[in-house]
Amino acid sequence: MLNEMPPMRTSAGGYPRGGLHGQIVHAIGRQILGGKIRPGELLPVQPGLPASRTVLREAIKVLAAKGLVESRPKTGTRVRPQHAWNLLDPDVLAWQQDGASPPAFLKKLTEVRLIVEPAAAELAAQRAGAAELQTLEAAYADMESALRGRAMDFEAFDRADIRFHRGIMEACGNDLLQQMSQFVYSALLVSFAATSRLPRQAKASLPRHRAILDAIRDRRAQGAGQAMRTLVRSTGRAIKGLRPRRHP
Repeated sequence: MLNEMPPMRTSAGGYPRGGLHGQIVHAIGRQILGGKIRPGELLPVQPGLPASRTVLREAIKVLAAKGLVESRPKTGTRVRPQHAWNLLDPDVLAWQQDGASPPAFLKKLTEVRLIVEPAAAELAAQRAGAAELQTLEAAYADMESALRGRAMDFEAFDRADIRFHRGIMEACGNDLLQQMSQFVYSALLVSFAATSRLPRQAKASLPRHRAILDAIRDRRAQGAGQAMRTLVRSTGRAIKGLRPRRHP
C-alpha cells in the first residue's frame, strides 16, 4: 500500500514564513516550483495575497536572489529557466518537495546523499575526536528517547537525526565539508519530513544509525561508509513507496 507524502513544515536557514512579506515569498516560490508559473511566464500582479507594491517588490528581490525570477524594465518580472535556479537553497529544496513530483525530487536527493554521506562517514571514522563522538552519541540517545512509549515525538526524532548527520560532517575536520553541512541539513529536513513518519520507518532506522556510530567510534572507516550507505538506501526504498499528497 502506497503512503501519502506528508507536508513539508520547515526549512533550515530558509526565509521566514511569518508576516505578509514572508507569506508572499513562499506562495510564489511554491507556485514556481510546482509548475503553476512556468519559466518565461510573467509573475501575476496579485500572487493570491493582498499586498502593496512595496511588499511585492521586496518579495521579488528575495526570489531573484534564489535565481527564480528576474525583473526587466518594461517587460516585467518573469520566471527564469530552471537551470538558473539555486536548487540547493533551503527554501527551494522545500518548495521542490512541495512541488509537482515530490517522489522524483526525493529520488534525486537520495542519489546526492549516497555520494556525499558515506564518504563523510568514512572520514569521520578516521578523524572524529572525543567531542565529536560525544555529539554523535548524544544525538543518537535523543533519537532513541523520542521513540519511547506510545506517544512518539517524530519532530524531536527528526531534530536529533539531523544533529547526528550534521555531526558526522563536522567530525570530518574539513571546513569545506562543514560548509556543505548546511545543504545536508536542509536536504535531510526535506527527506525526513517525507519518510520518518511512515509506519515503522523511524524505529527501523535506529539500528542502522547505531551501526554508523559504532563504526565511527571503532575507527572502522570502511564499515562506517557501508553502514551509512545501508541507511540512505533504506530511505530510498521508503521514498519509492510514496505518492504525492492530495492538495485540497
